Amino acid sequence: MNYLPGQPSEPLTTSPAPAVHADDLTVVRGPRTVLHHLGFTVPRGQITGLLGPSGCGKSTLMRAVVGTQAKVTGTLDVLGRPAGHPTLRSRIGYVTQAASVYDDLTVRQNLEYFAAVLDPGRAAAERRHEHVTRAIADVDLTSHADALAGNLSGGQRNRVSLAVALLGTPELLVLDEPTVGLDPVLRRDLWNLFHDIAATRGATLLVSSHVMDEAERCHRLLLMREGDVLADESPEALRSRTGTDTVEAAFLRLVDEATAAHRTEAPTRHTQEPTR
Repeated sequence: MNYLPGQPSEPLTTSPAPAVHADDLTVVRGPRTVLHHLGFTVPRGQITGLLGPSGCGKSTLMRAVVGTQAKVTGTLDVLGRPAGHPTLRSRIGYVTQAASVYDDLTVRQNLEYFAAVLDPGRAAAERRHEHVTRAIADVDLTSHADALAGNLSGGQRNRVSLAVALLGTPELLVLDEPTVGLDPVLRRDLWNLFHDIAATRGATLLVSSHVMDEAERCHRLLLMREGDVLADESPEALRSRTGTDTVEAAFLRLVDEATAAHRTEAPTRHTQEPTR
């Protein structure tokens, strides 16, 4: 499911609230706690990378941010409102891991449909046409605009979903592993597009990935492991703090430190138990 972005309700420069602020954020699914008392801030107008291995809670956190995740406790504010607030739905572009397109419609027809939902009425027809044409060009699908979505490759279908999220001018783009299955050239082009969106349109991007080399392309990082945030800082600060040359090496060092700390805590707790 994609939330469709709309026009910002106020200029980004007038609002002091960060794009996302979490405090003691916890998500429980059945008997398992998926996210453990997270606290972090996503600044506006930047690309924040949400990185970590598969199954660490990245998608759950993104669903919480866009308001589709159940059993969320703690504080989670998005663009100055509680996550899931009805007014946020027109201000957020959300791309899931699975492509959200209609296979029996062409690329252009898919975008025209979602554009009509976002900005209905005959008076908006010209504006919708401009937004659709721009979004198709943004994701480099102009030559496939009249192809059925069902006949596209997996990577191309993912780009159609991204184009839907780019309709209008979203204040926050939440992109769940948008570069999965894409060739290196297209991955580079999409990251260039992400930086252009942040720089020229003033949007905030929260981009998840399990590919550590993509971390170097972000302004800020949230590194996750097993439902915890291991780091919340810039790539440069992370490398400096850990004394490593790459974000991947820094992440592995933090994982090793967390594992060692967990092993030492268990016997400590055991020895502190009162004797009977």
